[in-house]
Amino acid sequence: MAVNRMTAHEVTQKIIDKRELFILDVRNEDAFEDWKIEGENIEYLNIPYFELLDGVDEIFEKIPSNKDILVVCAKEGSSVMVAEMLSGAGLNVSYLQGGMKAWSEHLEPVKVGDLKDGGEIYQFVRIGKGCLSYMILSDGEAAIIDATRMTDIFLDFARKKAVSVTNVLDTHLHADHISGGRKLAELTGASYWLPAKDAVEVTFQYNALEDGNVVKIGKTAIEIQALHSPGHTIGSTSFVVEEKFLLSGDILFIDSIGRPDLAGKAEDWVGDLRETLYSRYKELSGDLVVLPAHFMRMEELNDDGRVAEKLDVLFTKNHGLNIEDETDFRKIVTENLPPQPNAYQEIRETNMGKITPKEEEQREMEIGPNRCAVR
Repeated sequence: MAVNRMTAHEVTQKIIDKRELFILDVRNEDAFEDWKIEGENIEYLNIPYFELLDGVDEIFEKIPSNKDILVVCAKEGSSVMVAEMLSGAGLNVSYLQGGMKAWSEHLEPVKVGDLKDGGEIYQFVRIGKGCLSYMILSDGEAAIIDATRMTDIFLDFARKKAVSVTNVLDTHLHADHISGGRKLAELTGASYWLPAKDAVEVTFQYNALEDGNVVKIGKTAIEIQALHSPGHTIGSTSFVVEEKFLLSGDILFIDSIGRPDLAGKAEDWVGDLRETLYSRYKELSGDLVVLPAHFMRMEELNDDGRVAEKLDVLFTKNHGLNIEDETDFRKIVTENLPPQPNAYQEIRETNMGKITPKEEEQREMEIGPNRCAVR
């Protein structure tokens, strides 16, 4: 029996628009509890697939008939079969095309704002993983910042915009997802930039990002001013773009701050984190719009799907920026760290070029939520 399918893009639009959606997630309970599709008006029911092999009669009354219904599994197959059973029982249902694997890899481009002389900046929201990438366009050229390993969407977007990718940058050596930066640079001939202090163990050539670097994009010289901002990693670097935007990497988020422990040096780096947030960032203009490399909760998305907020607003509302006593800051940060990201050591080694996992291995390494923030 044919049933409807819903793409990750369509689910993303429902979440951004705050529309109601009922999700029947047929993965095992531990997988569901660890990571699921989230949104303001989403209702859940988690029933493992193996409990439905004899039919859906026992759960039929738990499923509303007045809402859009989406059946979700890991890779699609189980959700199709459950959706067919529910459809046969009289409900109008859809399944998530590609399952949670597709949800993890979906990127949604959202325009952030305009730059001088026709320049633009776009945010690529990896809604199922909480990752945020950026593309800056000017005069036929583009820079990509904190790219994910799904490089095709950036290349397709650049072709659509008729721009050549000339520079690719990572704000730091990522530990929760595999960077697409080096691959994009190889495919386009662009310069690849990485903070030198994070690149001590890398096995490839790169351009060293250092405090005060200016990377120009296009003839209009849109400047990406590098600002060394350690704390999440020792080399973490922020970018100030045209005195309008602050790309904060994993140092500062909308509702939290970066964790300092993913290299096992929380006690060493927590002081750097505080110095960056409470001194370096305090010297910047409060009118800068902060564009982080991750978000933790769907509530951090604005009504238009962007993740962005002015720096002075964050200094007022973000709890991580309002812990006056340094001892309290150290204690709160080091004692409120979430579990380590899945396979984070292997992800770091991949981003260093030490190992080259196959595509399916890379997918499995990244499955699950991002865990880059202090709780």
